[in-house]
Amino acid sequence: MGRDSVATRMARLGIRDVTVLLCLAAATIIVHFFVGEGYGFHRDELATLDDARHLAWGYVAYPPVTPLFARLSLEIFGTSVTGFRFFAAVAAAMSILLTGLMAWELGGGRFAKLIAAIAATPFCLAAGSLMQYIAFDYFCWVMVVYFVIRLLKSDDPRWWIAIGGAIGLGMLTKYSVIFCVAGLITGVVLTNLRAHLKSKWLWIGVACSIVVFLPNFLWQLNHGFVSLDFLRHIHERDVRIGRTKDFLPDQLALTFLAFPLAVAGLYFYFFTQEGRRFRALGWMYVVPLLLFFLAQGRGYYLAPAYSIVYAGGSVWLEQRLRSLPSGWSRAVGGLVGIGLIINVAAAIAVTLPLAPINSRWWTSAVKFNADLPEEIGWPDFVETVARIRDRLPATDRAHLGILAGNYGEAGAINLYGPMHGLPAAISGTNSFWVRGYGHPPPETLIVVGFSREFVESNFESCEIVARSQNRYGVANEETARHSDIFVCRRLRQSWPEFWRKFQRYG
Repeated sequence: MGRDSVATRMARLGIRDVTVLLCLAAATIIVHFFVGEGYGFHRDELATLDDARHLAWGYVAYPPVTPLFARLSLEIFGTSVTGFRFFAAVAAAMSILLTGLMAWELGGGRFAKLIAAIAATPFCLAAGSLMQYIAFDYFCWVMVVYFVIRLLKSDDPRWWIAIGGAIGLGMLTKYSVIFCVAGLITGVVLTNLRAHLKSKWLWIGVACSIVVFLPNFLWQLNHGFVSLDFLRHIHERDVRIGRTKDFLPDQLALTFLAFPLAVAGLYFYFFTQEGRRFRALGWMYVVPLLLFFLAQGRGYYLAPAYSIVYAGGSVWLEQRLRSLPSGWSRAVGGLVGIGLIINVAAAIAVTLPLAPINSRWWTSAVKFNADLPEEIGWPDFVETVARIRDRLPATDRAHLGILAGNYGEAGAINLYGPMHGLPAAISGTNSFWVRGYGHPPPETLIVVGFSREFVESNFESCEIVARSQNRYGVANEETARHSDIFVCRRLRQSWPEFWRKFQRYG
């Protein structure tokens, strides 16, 4: 009877703790709901939204999962900015929940679960604020790690099926999950998981990952593995313009006041008796860290791996606090909690669209988050294009096209253009190039996002008719880098010849 009472009490305690984690995760969704409209769609979201209208097993810039959820958002919520970001917010919230549950599976109590979840919250808030693959990629990494923990804890090899499925889903989300797989392979080879190499379940899990990923692989095969060209181009660009040079300092920015907890997590996995059983998880952080550094990846690529060390660090911290006098334990625990809450507050201040535009807060936020200006001015941009169209002679309007230099411009024209009666955009960037230039091809073009050198070398007649601007005077890619808008006529070569050379990545 006494034993049953203890078991019942522990079950209730677990339910109560999970409820707290669920409330924390749900709170982030609620925050996104109230601030989601923000300033408007981000340029990356405009591309995703357009891809969502053309469902496929692959796209130039990413695998199919993100456009699939974008399509679901469109079907349920229409073109609401808040609705469009809903599934990204849910994926980020689920990552917070799983990070807390990881600490539980590692042997942590209520404090460890909550600390791990709060530590993961800042980046998850940022990831869930935009409909991009970042939130879904994060969730797939966390799922893989959680299932590996369940495998290590239970020693039940059937968990390899879940691991394989999560890896396959990750490959359908963002190809960088392969770095997580590299860490797992290292963990298998160097730890007690090595015995599983003889298990059929491991190889069934491998087969599951291949089967899940296969449709996208076949799409890539049929499209000449175009995403490899895209990734190579983007990587070379990032290295060239210096986006990768601060990879290690960026890890401090990612963790901020949670950095000591991340270090504690590594210590837990590699140097404690309690963590020895879970040492493979340590390799699942260390190997991606080294590979991203050597490959010159961008700092945020490693963000999903921090769930591993946050979970381990919170368990280690909880164990150490139990050995301290109660007064010291409460003081240290309180300081850790305050530090993590400051992390959350800082993330809210600089990643969510809260600051009044052009205020001091806005100016400071933009220094840390260059994405914010790219959410501003798209309706203004399309209205400008519509006014240009309206001033053209009827003969030009009858055979008009809009040539867009980047996916933000093309996506904005396709989203807001119909209400102004504008034709669909023509663009050579990423998946827009696959959709072609229409039939019959246009004779007069409004050209946005290109330099004077480009238009003069490709058209016989071009004139600047306007410049991109927004009602707030905010400097972003449209207003600061290629603001000239042209009207051009008479392409110097045939459309098929021009189009073959026009494919661009961005």
